[in-house]
Amino acid sequence: MDDKTIPIKALPPEIRAKLEKRKTNWEVDQFGRALFEQTGECVFIIDMDLRYLTANRQALLLLGYNEREIAGMSVSNVISMGELLDQQISTGDQANIYERILKKKDGTLIPVEIGTSIVSNENGLPIYIQSIVRDISDRKLTEKILKKNSRILSVISEATARLFRSPNIESGISEVLGSLGNVLEMFCCVIFEIEQFSATPQVHVKYRWTEYSAVDFDMEAAIEPFVNRMNLEPDAVLSEIKINGTKSISEYSFLAIPIQGTLGSRGFLGLFDRENNLSWLIAEFDVAQTATNLIGAALQRIQYEETIRLNEFRNRMIVDAFPDLLIRINSDGLILDYSSSPNHPLFIHRDMISGKKLVETWPEEIVSMILGDANKDSFTADFWLEGFQLPFSSSVYESRLHPINPHEALIIVRDITDMVRLNEMKTDFINRASHELRTPLTAVILLADLIQQGGTEEELQEYWRILRGELTRQKNLIDRLLMAGRLESGMMKLENVPLDIIPALVDSIQAVKPIANKKYIELILEAPQDPVNIIGDNSALQQVFINLVTNATKFSPEGGKVSVAVGFSEGFVDVSVTDQGMGIAADAIPHLFEKFYRAKNVTVAEIPGSGIGLYIVKSIVEELGGKIEVKSELNKGTTFMVRLRQAA
Repeated sequence: MDDKTIPIKALPPEIRAKLEKRKTNWEVDQFGRALFEQTGECVFIIDMDLRYLTANRQALLLLGYNEREIAGMSVSNVISMGELLDQQISTGDQANIYERILKKKDGTLIPVEIGTSIVSNENGLPIYIQSIVRDISDRKLTEKILKKNSRILSVISEATARLFRSPNIESGISEVLGSLGNVLEMFCCVIFEIEQFSATPQVHVKYRWTEYSAVDFDMEAAIEPFVNRMNLEPDAVLSEIKINGTKSISEYSFLAIPIQGTLGSRGFLGLFDRENNLSWLIAEFDVAQTATNLIGAALQRIQYEETIRLNEFRNRMIVDAFPDLLIRINSDGLILDYSSSPNHPLFIHRDMISGKKLVETWPEEIVSMILGDANKDSFTADFWLEGFQLPFSSSVYESRLHPINPHEALIIVRDITDMVRLNEMKTDFINRASHELRTPLTAVILLADLIQQGGTEEELQEYWRILRGELTRQKNLIDRLLMAGRLESGMMKLENVPLDIIPALVDSIQAVKPIANKKYIELILEAPQDPVNIIGDNSALQQVFINLVTNATKFSPEGGKVSVAVGFSEGFVDVSVTDQGMGIAADAIPHLFEKFYRAKNVTVAEIPGSGIGLYIVKSIVEELGGKIEVKSELNKGTTFMVRLRQAA
């Protein structure tokens, strides 16, 4: 007998008796006997009352029993056959294969595949059951891994698909980490980077997910001990097991997988395993690497989108801050983009005009002038049109056309109304200044000739008096020009000190009295007897009020009155200068304090002036923290009110 079979003599008497009755049939079954002795499979011989009769050595090794222990043992002690076996017995000798859980002697459970067949005698009566058992633990483990990997891939694919469909990818990264952590049975998943530009490399966790039971887990502290290793091998996977943890997590394992080319510094996917082993198969690691690559692609897309968003925002901010009107058109005259400040005279919301033709908005002849003859069919050359007007606007514009390509061009339209007016004022000022400077010089030359020719003492004294006046007039004009330049450049520094304004007003009135006396104009000061303290600069304030009182005198009729009154408002001292002169037109008041500006009625009346005095007045008052206002009525008079800060 082969050593794989159990000697019948070694069996218990009751089992041996049953086998002796069937011995002849057993030995006749030569095929069954050979299979029992030679197969490498686990073979069990089972009595019809479902007790083991014998088993080959492979079967005994699998279960851990010896031959005496197995003989006579109920099958139910080792494996639950269930209804399926009962059906097999009742259906004849056909074989069936099914899976069960087998219990070894030490209590270990292993999955097995069982094939059973009933052996019958020559009369067709069943005499025993032959059972072949195969250990399928490895197959089951592989199936489990395959199912797990399939589930992992499915979960990761669904999560990343949702991520890429999401309008806000960044907010979905944590959801992907959560899906990855759950499916890989991790308690914490993070995306972190190692900052390289500091003296000591710093760990920055960008995205995180943790189980509810691990919310107090300090990820940065857990990663920091391995920073130097990750810096030395930035492209390698780092795996650490049996790391001492916190109170809630005594030990854990850590896996860091590089995320290539995504974060600003070195980026990694970090996985923390509570089971403390990270005993992954290659397939499981490949899944984690796939997830890392997908997350890396998502992060890269975030970077690209953020870069595009920042560039678009930056460009739009630049365009919106541009004071000019920007029009992008194609060679057919279609408006592709239209942008301007809401304060621009030609402002129209881009949604209302984009897609229309420029000739539908502006007159065709103006559009032709803006495009220029060289750009009729395609855009080939820059073109600058200066000084045109549109029927629906009183402003003056210039346009500059810059080709982007032969089919597109950018048109910049600038409102140059103020520039044109400033140029006109400059021209007018130059003419007036030339006249103002030439007139005293002509008089000086004439007087010099008269003095050289001689005359009576009275005549010479009169010549010298006129000469001194003309030179003073010229000096005053030059001084005003220099002061305007210093104020404009910020080179003129004014004091801001407490002082009594009454003496400054008295001195200013006294300085203008000679001019007022010539026209029999009465200068009146209406002020309290007590000091009126303000914050200011005495010399600069005298310049202000001498200028205002002089103007009031100059524009008042002979025999009129000019009053200077002092009043009070909340925290301010108000000084008003009122005349009974020709007044100022309402449309001229907004321009009074512009450099070189003079109202039309003044120039018509041929009243001399440079148009720079009020510019100096306003600049000084504002430098002292005050403000100036004007009220006027034609042919009735004007009031200038200077509001200055009151001293405590």
